[in-house]
Amino acid sequence: MDNQPESIDIYGARTNNLKDISLHVPLRKLVTIAGVSGSGKSSLAMGVLYAEGSRRYLEGLSAFTRRKIHQAERPAVERIDFLPPALALRQRPPIPGRRSTVGTITEIYNLLRLIFSRIGTHRCPNGHQVPPVLESILREEVICPVCGVRFTLPSAESFSFNSALGACPVCGGLGERSEVDRSLVVPDPERTLQQGAVASWRAAGRGYLVRIAAQLGVRTNVPWKDLSEKEREIVLDGKRTKRPLIFHNRETGDEYPITFAYDNAVDAVRQALANDKHQIRYARMKKFLTVRPCDVCGGTRLRPEALRTTLSGKNIAEASALSLLEMDRFAEEVPESVPVSVQSVAARLTDKLRHEIAPLLELGVGYLTLDRSGATLSTGERQRLELTETAAARSTGILYILDEPSIGLHPANVAGLQKIMHRMVENGNSLVVVDHNMEIIRDSDYVIEMGPGAGEDGGALVASGTPDQLAANAASLTGAYLSGKRSVRARRPLPLDKENFLAISGVNLHNLHDVSARFPLNRMTAVTGVSGAGKTALVLESLVPAVRSALSGRNLPDCIGRLSGWEKIRRVLTVDSTPIGRNSRSTPATYTGLFDDIRSLFASTAAALRRGWAASRFSFNVAGGRCDACEGRGEMSLDMQYLPEERVQCPQCGGTRYKKETLEVAYKEKSIADVLRMNVDEALAFFADVPALASGLKMLHDVGLGYLRLGEPTPGLSGGEAQRIKLAGELRHIRPGTLYVLDEPSTGLHPKDVETLLGVLNRLLSNGSTILFIDHDPDMIASADYVIDIGPGGGPDGGKIIAAGTPAQIAAHPKSMTGKFLAGHGLI
Repeated sequence: MDNQPESIDIYGARTNNLKDISLHVPLRKLVTIAGVSGSGKSSLAMGVLYAEGSRRYLEGLSAFTRRKIHQAERPAVERIDFLPPALALRQRPPIPGRRSTVGTITEIYNLLRLIFSRIGTHRCPNGHQVPPVLESILREEVICPVCGVRFTLPSAESFSFNSALGACPVCGGLGERSEVDRSLVVPDPERTLQQGAVASWRAAGRGYLVRIAAQLGVRTNVPWKDLSEKEREIVLDGKRTKRPLIFHNRETGDEYPITFAYDNAVDAVRQALANDKHQIRYARMKKFLTVRPCDVCGGTRLRPEALRTTLSGKNIAEASALSLLEMDRFAEEVPESVPVSVQSVAARLTDKLRHEIAPLLELGVGYLTLDRSGATLSTGERQRLELTETAAARSTGILYILDEPSIGLHPANVAGLQKIMHRMVENGNSLVVVDHNMEIIRDSDYVIEMGPGAGEDGGALVASGTPDQLAANAASLTGAYLSGKRSVRARRPLPLDKENFLAISGVNLHNLHDVSARFPLNRMTAVTGVSGAGKTALVLESLVPAVRSALSGRNLPDCIGRLSGWEKIRRVLTVDSTPIGRNSRSTPATYTGLFDDIRSLFASTAAALRRGWAASRFSFNVAGGRCDACEGRGEMSLDMQYLPEERVQCPQCGGTRYKKETLEVAYKEKSIADVLRMNVDEALAFFADVPALASGLKMLHDVGLGYLRLGEPTPGLSGGEAQRIKLAGELRHIRPGTLYVLDEPSTGLHPKDVETLLGVLNRLLSNGSTILFIDHDPDMIASADYVIDIGPGGGPDGGKIIAAGTPAQIAAHPKSMTGKFLAGHGLI
């Protein structure tokens, strides 16, 4: 042990905004990387440590295998010594498919299947109950004590809905049947086919079917509601036929006929879902489906034979419907409920089951059931399941990179997260955590602070050491918050108008049962509670759809009894931290619409007018002025066979994205590429005399994004940056009467960034809007005008409004879990 290296040694890291930094990251410790948003935390953690750690691990695999695995590109770093194999738990784990459940994600269901297989009471072919005996387990053969018939002991696969042995033969283990709803494929009868009335054709990427429908005698320029019965029948039920269409090649100008098959609006959905093995198309087409439980299995996903086996009086579907907390109690009681001969086997199996459940209970997700669909889990829930699965593996010698593991965690659950992280370190692993939660930073063995600012002003090592050392370091902004020298300045709550409330009542959804709630208009309301308490169900799944229905004149959703006070709301906007854009073509300039004004400016120059160039000439998203070699991306990908794909600067345009001729046109002696290289603050000074641009850039500056480059890809922005860039667009246009609903707005934000966010929200309030947010951050909650605390626990133990009032009233409420932390943090 004495000869083992004590740290990962990084020399000359230059990935993204990292400024050629060198540092030592302690091994076998819990290390937190802190700093303001955009300071280089993720560049160091994910771009350097994870990218290189995973790349080195994959190098040990065969060349053939490496070709089939996506590999991160080599980071820009001079040298890294003593780097273990790396695994990353990302901020936003992928959404599981339809077949995934809590049980399969955590693999606890695998153990439960084994338990039912070995110590369950089975039924013989003649219907007699056969209690478990040790001899049957050893021989894997069962003899019925009543009729003497012999049969094979059911295997664990017999209880799997992902296996042909156990899956319901009708629904294939999905537990539900999907049917195309004709009213959903044509949602707007006011539209014509040319205007996209048949939504299923558009979603399936078959817009050309409108032209074939015209050949079949359907008027495509007449609103759907005015079409004849025969025309509607052709669209909805027309037989499959083939028709030629003229295809026009925009680049070459050539035209030639291609024969296409006609699929009606209903069949287009069915065809899209056929052979959809990975459920990719299902996510796009499910809006046209009516889903109901399978008639045969009743939603259990399993064959009837699998449900005949019982344990302690429950079949495996009934056991899977228990919450994890109830499952823990169930497992504790099982050994006493089985015959003496198998009690020792039962004890070993159930002890293992309880061991797997324990970390999930520590993280506060004990309300989840094993049969809960993975697709219905929140981001925080998915991340915690992934974390506990990793921790349960009891690996050693691994470098784990955790990106914002505290997302969605109520302060009451942070202690459980800390226990699990320390347990992973005790197993001999190294943990590098990117997080802003002060309790997690304070509990770390070592802290690395990046900064001092963001973007070009970041990327440097500001301070490093133990939390106490950072707290004593005058140069450390994080240290100032750790020591208490600095704290988030909570805004002063505004007085409430008792008559000016948005109210919802009779809400029955998930764990909410006849719940009523009031939200003050033109004020800021925080909805709080532990994970699974019912926050999302109340706000995002009940209130938001109800207000939108009222605004559009539709009936309220069935789960809602009554809505009042909505008349003063003109629009609803939900803002979360989901990534912006899908690829490098999406940039802050394009997303905000600023690029349209910039291109128009260049098109108005004398040089552009002389050449007859329109604004489209200056777009890197369309052919014309962009570089033909890289198609406006500025970079090219090289297939390195079994090595990671290499991205290199385009040799034709030098990374500018444009043709040489396009770059000859200048505005104030700057080319369009020069402008895209500017950050927001530089562009604000450059376009100070262009009001339309200056106002939009000023909004980005005001939300703390002055360091972003106009041309950098938006998919790489952090969750906090994505959320603020969305809010910047709202600040640009004053829209009184807007209801803003924010989901976890403090995600990815340093306490200093939280202050900036509160300033933005104050400006929205002053514009006559209403703000409603779901969050766990005590600083955010303390700055609200009104707080609704839901609980007291999660799942069946939640769904009740425990307290409602000002932050001070919540802090003083004896039953509010959130109130305890508000008072304990000294914020009230």
